[in-house]
Amino acid sequence: MNARYLKSLIAIVENGSIADAARIENLTAAAIGQRIQSLEAELGITLLSRVGHTAQPTQACMKLLPRIRKIVREVELLHISTDETGLGGIFRIGAISTVLTGILPSVLRKLTQAAPKCQPVIVPGTSKELFQMLQEGKIDIAILVAPPFELPSSLTAVTIRKEPLIVLAHSDDISDPVQLLNTQPYIRYAKDSWGGRYASAWLNQYALKTKLLCDLDALETIGILVSNRMGVSLVPQWAGMKRFIKDCQIIPIEDKGYERSIILVENIIADLPQMNSLLKEILSTVQIE
Repeated sequence: MNARYLKSLIAIVENGSIADAARIENLTAAAIGQRIQSLEAELGITLLSRVGHTAQPTQACMKLLPRIRKIVREVELLHISTDETGLGGIFRIGAISTVLTGILPSVLRKLTQAAPKCQPVIVPGTSKELFQMLQEGKIDIAILVAPPFELPSSLTAVTIRKEPLIVLAHSDDISDPVQLLNTQPYIRYAKDSWGGRYASAWLNQYALKTKLLCDLDALETIGILVSNRMGVSLVPQWAGMKRFIKDCQIIPIEDKGYERSIILVENIIADLPQMNSLLKEILSTVQIE
């Protein structure tokens, strides 16, 4: 069985069509289709259900998919195993948006300098999505908001930084945080997100009744909206925020303990332990504003 054919199947499942998978794999749609036909003949099952221009995995395919992913990853790791340093090959890093814009740029520069044979693949997502992807083996490591529950025994984590809760308002607005939140339109950091729960808890503590404008799980967008005088928000003081908050003021809240923790999570039995260690070492030395 050809591992490249299995990789093509994964590409179809992740992108929803043979045409999109063909573009990613730099092949023709006909070539991708022939690969799937070959796999179906070898396995004796139907892997895809084709409806119009889309291709959806069958139940049989979904059942096999975790094992297929492992096979493809093991083939990739064979090449890495020939490097005694363990600092080569595809390294899949999951990161939330504020990490992508505020932390990773300088980290990636140092990472590729220290490990020139490494091929970083950056996978964006919410904390919930990345946590699930790490457990499913779709990424090697994840940088996200600490979850509201204990980590399973298969995972381990280190804290990268702590981000205290602040009120974000336009520079022309009054600076009393409670009055701002009571009177101005409120751009809410989505309360069902792992980071947004701290803002919700603080508002509940003081029984504040805000005038909700919208919900967002995107701090950079919240910063831009506040800059455009759309309202105020209660957010963590995230890394790299200054680029998104032109003409804004940062007002700390007096209460301690309302802060989100940014953590790096990895599997205890990691595919690329040396790469994981190098990334953690770099993160511990990079200055983050």
